[in-house]
Amino acid sequence: MLHYRPNGLDTARLGVVVAKKLAKRANVRNLVKRIAREIFRRQRTDTPACDLIVRLHAPVATATRAELNQDLLQLLSRLPRL
Repeated sequence: MLHYRPNGLDTARLGVVVAKKLAKRANVRNLVKRIAREIFRRQRTDTPACDLIVRLHAPVATATRAELNQDLLQLLSRLPRL
């Protein structure tokens, strides 16, 4: 899930929330955060100036890295261009 709000700055900012309820192990939570930060870093120039919060919505126990990458890229591509 991706929440966004225009921030009035020149660039976008990112926050990542991964609840223990959806990713029990710390290494899985950290993996999701690393993937989200890396995708954001690569897409930052194309992202509108917004504050973004990526929040895990479903358990990731069976998700692969490729699926996580694809989901995050899809979420960022759906952002309105402000």
